[in-house]
Amino acid sequence: MVNDLYLNGALQGPFVIHSPTHRQIHTLFHVSLAESFGQNYPEEADGTLDCISMALTCTFNRWGTLLAVGCNDGRIVIWDFLTRGIAKIISAHIHPVCSLCWSRDGHKLVSASTDNIVSQWDVLTGDCDQRFRFPSPILKLQCHPRDMDKVLVCPMKSAPVLLTLSDSKHVVLPVDDDSDLNVVAAFDRRGEYIYTGNAKGKILVLNTDSQELVASFRVTTGTSNTTAIKSIEFARKGSCFLINTADRIIRVYDGREILTCGRDGEPEPMQKLQDLVNRTPWKRCCFSGDGEYIVAGSARQHALYIWEKSIGNLVKILHGTRGELLLDVAWHPVRPIIASISSGVVSIWAQNQVENWSAFAPDFKELDENVEYEERESEFDIEDEDRSEPEQTGADAAEDEEVDVTTVDPIVAFCSSDEELEDNKALLYLPIAPEVEDPEENPFGPPPDASVQAGAPEDTLAGGDKKQRQPLSEGGPAKKKARTTTIELQGVPSDELHPLLGVKGDSKSKKKTAGRPKGSKGKDKDFSFRDIKDVICYFTHLRAKVGTIYDQTPLLALLRCHLSYIRVIFINLNFTWKESAVFQ
Repeated sequence: MVNDLYLNGALQGPFVIHSPTHRQIHTLFHVSLAESFGQNYPEEADGTLDCISMALTCTFNRWGTLLAVGCNDGRIVIWDFLTRGIAKIISAHIHPVCSLCWSRDGHKLVSASTDNIVSQWDVLTGDCDQRFRFPSPILKLQCHPRDMDKVLVCPMKSAPVLLTLSDSKHVVLPVDDDSDLNVVAAFDRRGEYIYTGNAKGKILVLNTDSQELVASFRVTTGTSNTTAIKSIEFARKGSCFLINTADRIIRVYDGREILTCGRDGEPEPMQKLQDLVNRTPWKRCCFSGDGEYIVAGSARQHALYIWEKSIGNLVKILHGTRGELLLDVAWHPVRPIIASISSGVVSIWAQNQVENWSAFAPDFKELDENVEYEERESEFDIEDEDRSEPEQTGADAAEDEEVDVTTVDPIVAFCSSDEELEDNKALLYLPIAPEVEDPEENPFGPPPDASVQAGAPEDTLAGGDKKQRQPLSEGGPAKKKARTTTIELQGVPSDELHPLLGVKGDSKSKKKTAGRPKGSKGKDKDFSFRDIKDVICYFTHLRAKVGTIYDQTPLLALLRCHLSYIRVIFINLNFTWKESAVFQ
């Protein structure tokens, strides 16, 4: 029995029709019919997405049909959000993925990892187009909302960098204070301006093309004291943006007012959002798809606070599993759905969908009980004898009109306010091949090695070893090697550790000398691996290359299987390779 049916074409989008006897399926109606007659924010948990490995960051594409999740093993898992299934897995990096961003048309995906590498990926093929190596960790990256050739990168303890992908050039954006390089940056909704904020509360508005200063203001805490800027986020619709500051207050501004005030202006925020009871610091903040709501994730626990932007009242608090810490939050572009990450799992929050199986009359009136239908006298007549030709008005006259079933009108929810047509080349979905359990190997022909087994004696070498067969992939087109560009930044420390990898209170772990220190003979305790458990945890984080690791695996067998990592471990343990001969 077919429980799911996807209809496309004239319906301009997917519908999901399911049987009431089947398990509950995430029903998604057409976007243009998703008018909300009540609250337009999620109310309860709606399941989780297990990415196999630990999830660290997530982002929706422009239409909300695909969700990209960056994991700690360097992989990027792309979910088909309509079916809640994995559409593609890209083995992107060796180190954890710390930031992701989609291009406008959805064909490209830009990622950053904790080893200071920024890569551009082709979503359909999974190939890497090009890479950029930075001297310091990458805190955030963002693709230009309109120009797919530009990417904004925020390195740690450095001014923001504007990358041009086509010619691999970069421009370092000007900052207010050269000594204060804790700067965050973001494009506005159309990408015309770049907003930057530093640790002293100063906001600069720069022209994207010329990098000239257009406007500026300072965020204060009621008095003359300033507060550090943690993040800047813009709404998908309208001109509003929010600023998350270190004083645990979210301030909402109007971008048009900022431009009107000019340099050293004093604009007043539209709203100030905060938790007055618990004084909660905010880990991640963002707008809803329509820009009417703001969600903020707590930095202390897995809790999401939702405010209504227009009046500033708190409308909902979504609580996750107690004891978990929130890593990232993303609001669906067109639906009241939120994706949050904690403890390596993606949680989905949505509205409570109540199914209605009532009966309806032909005029779509809901029936509470059986009603006898009274037919008109001429309802089933082939021709209405009582109708006169001049009186064809209303519904009768509409029956004679031709209905256009070929023209597909653009979906308003997918178009921007300054656009009239959709992008026909946009990538909304990924093709998925069906998974076959225990597939037969070449069921319609001889086995692949039949010709080798029946080969002549000359197929063997003089030493008795058989010639290696060429892999099948060599016959296909060879993948082009991605170009790697090194970005040189002046005055940027190269020994910084990404915040995802750092440990609070461990100041010595941030600066580690390469190789074995002078005069140490394996007894110095100042190293990153403290005991055998830390070594096992190190291999667990590298399971993308190492494989599945269990705590019961003996350490000696583990080291024998993965000799390529032994040198790394013994350098950190202050041993020499000669002393580790027992493990060979």
